[in-house]
Amino acid sequence: MTVLPDDGLSLAAEFPDATHEQWQRLVEGVLRKSGKDVSGSAAEDALSTALEDGLSTRPLYTARETAPDAGYPGFAPFVRGGTAAGSAAAGWDVRQRHATTDPAGTNETVLADLENGVTSLWLGVGPGALPVSGIERALDGVFLDLAPIALDAGGEVGPAARELFRLYEERGIPKDTAHGTLGADPLGHEARTGERLDPAAAIELARLCGQEYPNLRALAVDALPYHEAGGSAGQELGASLATAVSYLRELTEAGLTVEAACAQIEFRYAATADQFLTIAKLRAARRLWARVAEVCGAPDAGAQRQHAVTSPVMMSRRDPWVNMLRTTVACLGAGVGGADSVTVLPFDHSLGLPDAFARRIARNTSTILIEESHLARVIDPAGGSWYVERLTDELAHAGWEFFQEIERAGGQAAALRSGLIGERLAATWAERSQKLAKRREPITGVSEFPNLTERPVERVAPPAEASGGLPRVRRDEAYEILRSRSDAHLASAGTRPRVFLAALGPAAAHTARASFASNLFQAGGIEAVHDPVSVDATTAADAFTASGATVACLCSSDALYEEQAEAVAEALKSAGAQRVFLAGRPAEYTAVDAYVFAGCDAVSVLSSTLDHMGVA
Repeated sequence: MTVLPDDGLSLAAEFPDATHEQWQRLVEGVLRKSGKDVSGSAAEDALSTALEDGLSTRPLYTARETAPDAGYPGFAPFVRGGTAAGSAAAGWDVRQRHATTDPAGTNETVLADLENGVTSLWLGVGPGALPVSGIERALDGVFLDLAPIALDAGGEVGPAARELFRLYEERGIPKDTAHGTLGADPLGHEARTGERLDPAAAIELARLCGQEYPNLRALAVDALPYHEAGGSAGQELGASLATAVSYLRELTEAGLTVEAACAQIEFRYAATADQFLTIAKLRAARRLWARVAEVCGAPDAGAQRQHAVTSPVMMSRRDPWVNMLRTTVACLGAGVGGADSVTVLPFDHSLGLPDAFARRIARNTSTILIEESHLARVIDPAGGSWYVERLTDELAHAGWEFFQEIERAGGQAAALRSGLIGERLAATWAERSQKLAKRREPITGVSEFPNLTERPVERVAPPAEASGGLPRVRRDEAYEILRSRSDAHLASAGTRPRVFLAALGPAAAHTARASFASNLFQAGGIEAVHDPVSVDATTAADAFTASGATVACLCSSDALYEEQAEAVAEALKSAGAQRVFLAGRPAEYTAVDAYVFAGCDAVSVLSSTLDHMGVA
């Protein structure tokens, strides 16, 4: 390698340092051109993006941002990773979920996964999943000393764990080579089903693992029930921390040391397509657990073991292929955030049992990120980013605040049973639902760029999910209801409900708003049709009648609306239009019934429109 001599020259020597105030003034100028006369910090606020938990993403982060020292990987507060080497040696653990009732079929998919990149198995056991008696058949041919097993057995965790122990003994597996987690999570089970479990079984398993199976963890703190009930990242952190503290109290009361109790707990978090929020959440989770361990007098025991799962809430049923993009970004966030194990849900997860192709794509997502993108080769690659460090700190405070609220209510069990947690999560979801309804949070393939001609992806129906506890929500649920109404109409009438787009003037005047309106109506399953030739008051009636639509929407510029909107709307009403919309909101017109514009409540508009059309 040739080393160039240091001649004392700097490429930036002739350029003065830019100041924050100069940048603000440039922002002010840009905003002023768009009609916003703001200055100073208000200019930055105008470009900020609101997040949940009262947080926001600023447009610019600099070295002036303050955040606590993140420390070093493998050392308290473990923000940068639970181990010094992170996942640099072999990448994160690729954990695939299996939750079918057929032991033979499970065995087939288990072996296929292990032969093609999966490094550990997550087995759903119990009602609606693998029976305890089928565990042996499901794990036939699996090298249990090489493949860690994570159980998710709910109320049957005791029998499932004993069956796994029997297999270890029968197959001659040394106890110190058995890896994984038994998944005992009484409070998580209660959050899912409303059923209260005696923690005695979990305590006994923890005692046994601590004495005989040094690499098995008995308990799992599953934060997915709170995420799937609509909770924010901060609420997910707070609920998981309160659950873990509850287990810590019970384990230490049963005679385990704080160090031994901490070693028995694994945490499970959702990874979403908001990559930076996922990264910050996992880093904040480690910091929070390290703080709990420190307060309990065992600071070196606070290295949190994390299992990240791509969010079921973000998965769409329409255009499910887009889920591959969502899970890829989520997996990236989980890996960069330092998760020890990552489960990528198949893209058809919301439709039923995944097929072989979907499972292959799911496991290959991690493989490509690890082997080809080399994401695991750098320890905490997001560390040092002013934005990530600040967001990590803010999320940690939000999570701690919710944790304290739960503790003031008597702890996780009491907060669940009193309804406090459910109420807080429901309020968060209600607020987010408004953003989804107004398309402030777009869903590609559902609320944005929907495809009404897509061929449905059909899968075998999955076993019934556990219910009775916190609800399960999905981002696409409001639009899915609308699309299902459209599908039923198509099946009975042979056509979808239609809206006629009355394009006024030249293409330059109507294209943008026609595209916007088409996108919006199709999100509700309403087919948008329009005459390729611009209409006016004279031709609108004939074009509308020929379209087969029952409602219409005017699309053009504000100037042309002023000239033609009233007359064209009246002509459409005369031709039988049950409802006339106008794309945009420049003025009120007597013959126009409603307006569709950026930020309008699309779900309400679409639902009422289907009602007017007589679509059940």
